Amino acid sequence: MSNHDEVTNNLNDPTIKSQKQIQKEGNRESSRSGLQKVLRINNFRKLWIGQIFSQLADKFYIVLMVYIIAQHWVSSTPQDNEVLAEVAAAIRMDFETRAQRITLLATGIYVANTIPAMLFGTLAGVGADRWPKIRVMVTSNGLRAFLVIFAPFCLLPGPSFMGLAWGYWALLGMTFLESVLTQFFAPAEQATIPLLVPTEHLLAANSLYQATSMGATIVGFALGDPILRLFRQTFLQVGIEGGEFLLLPFCYAMAAISLSRIRLKEPPKSIKAKNFWEEVVTGLKVLKQRPTVRGAMLHLVILYSLLAALYVLAISLASSIEELGPTKFGMLLAMSGLGMAFGAVVVAQIGNTFNRRKLTASGLGTISWSLIFLGQSRGSLIVTLALCGLLGIGAALVAIPSQTTIQEDTPEQQRGKVFGLQNNLINIALSLPLVIAGTLVGRYGLLPVLWLLAIFALFAALLERPWKRC
Repeated sequence: MSNHDEVTNNLNDPTIKSQKQIQKEGNRESSRSGLQKVLRINNFRKLWIGQIFSQLADKFYIVLMVYIIAQHWVSSTPQDNEVLAEVAAAIRMDFETRAQRITLLATGIYVANTIPAMLFGTLAGVGADRWPKIRVMVTSNGLRAFLVIFAPFCLLPGPSFMGLAWGYWALLGMTFLESVLTQFFAPAEQATIPLLVPTEHLLAANSLYQATSMGATIVGFALGDPILRLFRQTFLQVGIEGGEFLLLPFCYAMAAISLSRIRLKEPPKSIKAKNFWEEVVTGLKVLKQRPTVRGAMLHLVILYSLLAALYVLAISLASSIEELGPTKFGMLLAMSGLGMAFGAVVVAQIGNTFNRRKLTASGLGTISWSLIFLGQSRGSLIVTLALCGLLGIGAALVAIPSQTTIQEDTPEQQRGKVFGLQNNLINIALSLPLVIAGTLVGRYGLLPVLWLLAIFALFAALLERPWKRC
């Protein structure tokens, strides 16, 4: 059928006509809507730079907390803290080595960082809709920069509570507050992207964000400790102690400065003021009324559930590889991160030439087959690394189209609420599989769990019915 006949046949159906026009525009713009085109948008470039510094700071924060714990609150012998020994026994965790004691205390930091993400994401999203988004992001980063300045004071001598120094409990409180501020930043950031980027370039913009997020994760966790030590040594040479504590305020401040330079005229807010609960319900109605948004969010929840399970399985996978061992499981996660970054770049350059439903189905199918072959190739370092990279590419094919669909199909006045709800669901999706996957691996072994996850991913792919024309 020619293009002329196709348009003629669908002339009386405005919905189909709109979809066809959008797809044609996307095809024509595909060669021009890559990363270079997006980075030429001045305001988006400032937002992206702010994201880089903010993401790095979030990762450096966790590394700094572990660094402080290791340097100041973990003794050389486990008998020095009976409370920790009792906690470790209660959760059936070994407590003999120094690394295990550091892990136990660091778990408290992880929990304090996760709870706000599970509890306050939706409410923070309401705030992102009520208040100017640029101001929310700048304030969030500014307050986080101010908050982390107090980290060195937690090392001062003082009383102990439940066998732990007061400073450790203070750091837990600081981590909780820092995470609360992050919940306000995240939905405001996601809701700002569609205001700065034309619709035909949203896929490339989200691809760049996905690649940057993966890059920040790899750099932050892999190089965080050396960078902290470099800051410490550099400032010691000029007679200043505690230089490692200046890295976080610097990163958050740079993010705030870059974001403050964005010039954005937001649509006027509704004069009618609703209470927070009514606005949360309004965000939920968006999911009910817009199947595309609901489906895209479901894809993200499925994806992050699979990735969270992979975090646990990576330890068992690494244990089966002689060249790695259980302590080097991070290499497998880093490879999946590199795969996601590579997939994000590919989607940015050519993603507009493909239907998003088929991209999502392809991504889920790629994840499914990667999990199956991971179970068959246990013990082979090269093959396992390659499959982890392929799994990361599949994850990018799911995450980026889904995120773009939510941005496009959510009304501007409701984006903060929807993205806040998205953060809630994703953090729950990241938390529950950590427990479930670990329990299943301990009871049934690694291979059955890999097969179960593969079937789950394949079933989700088939639900998209990629064989049908869209």
